[in-house]
Amino acid sequence: MLDIKHIDDEKCKELTGSSNKSTLDFAKFLSDNNIPIWIRQVIVPGVTNNPNDLLKLKEFLSTLKTIQKIDLIPYHQLGKYKWESLGFKYPLEGLPDATDEDINKSREIVGYPR
Repeated sequence: MLDIKHIDDEKCKELTGSSNKSTLDFAKFLSDNNIPIWIRQVIVPGVTNNPNDLLKLKEFLSTLKTIQKIDLIPYHQLGKYKWESLGFKYPLEGLPDATDEDINKSREIVGYPR
């Protein structure tokens, strides 16, 4: 199982504070070594569901030959209380939960299910 937080490196850095380079390189390594991969990406409205970014994700995934499953997971705020209970500001404050429509549009663009 491999989580791709965001396909665009700069947007990934904004979202997570880290580059996506090692994740994408690892995905290529797994594919090149015939190791099965399950890809996951959380669909966050306005953050990870931009059609151009999803097309880039689709293009990248098409280079991997060992994908067994692609999960596009709807973002929700159920874990917000954990951040608050630890005294941290929730970094995705104000973002809406992903709707069925968000997920279905994202799946159409990425070509899921595959």
